[in-house]
Amino acid sequence: MKIVVVDDEALARKRLASLIEELGSPYELAGEAGNGQQALEVCEQCHADLVLMDIRMPGMDGLQAARQLAEHEQPPAVIFTTAFEEHALEAFDTSAQAYLLKPVRRERLLAALERSQRLTRSQLNAVAAKADQPPPKLSASYRGGVKTLPLDEVIYLRAEAKYVVARYAAGELLLEESLKSLQERYGDWFLRIHRNALVSRRHLAGLEKDLQGITRAVLRDCDETLEISRRHLAEIRRRLRQ
Repeated sequence: MKIVVVDDEALARKRLASLIEELGSPYELAGEAGNGQQALEVCEQCHADLVLMDIRMPGMDGLQAARQLAEHEQPPAVIFTTAFEEHALEAFDTSAQAYLLKPVRRERLLAALERSQRLTRSQLNAVAAKADQPPPKLSASYRGGVKTLPLDEVIYLRAEAKYVVARYAAGELLLEESLKSLQERYGDWFLRIHRNALVSRRHLAGLEKDLQGITRAVLRDCDETLEISRRHLAEIRRRLRQ
């Protein structure tokens, strides 16, 4: 497993590099970087399998770098190493495999590396298995029976009271499942825009501001617009630019 260490502090990089060398095979130090932009370049050069990424760095920080790495065709796994607990939730929004607080202990690093290795392998296997399969389907009770809805037809998912509303061009389906669990299962299909809403990546068409100055998502095949929270706005703008 080729590992890149990213930290703006040379001593921190040296400590992590030493830990990797102590662990030995199958772990290999493939490169080092002092900020997010350098991390992208080093990962591209050495085809990294995993990145140990600091968060607070000058220029491009670790969160920004992790989001860009996640867009690669074969992205490396990312484990954040930081002295600040407050970034944990945002870190996992970037699909990070683990979050280690400094000073990083050998035992915790080894456990995170082993877990990331398993997850990376399972993710690749899942992609291969799905390559020639139709999109997954949501199912819900409907008029005494069961109705199914392919994910590629879903425009958005919105939490309302005890249910999640799955909106599609011809109507709505009520799901007895939490929005969180749906995002965990189908994160490749949807983007979080608000604590109560996910939108289909393929149906997100643009942004607009309403009379109150609130930014809203414009959706294909839908006459509704949905509020985008400030927390998620920067990420949604970045996705649209891409």
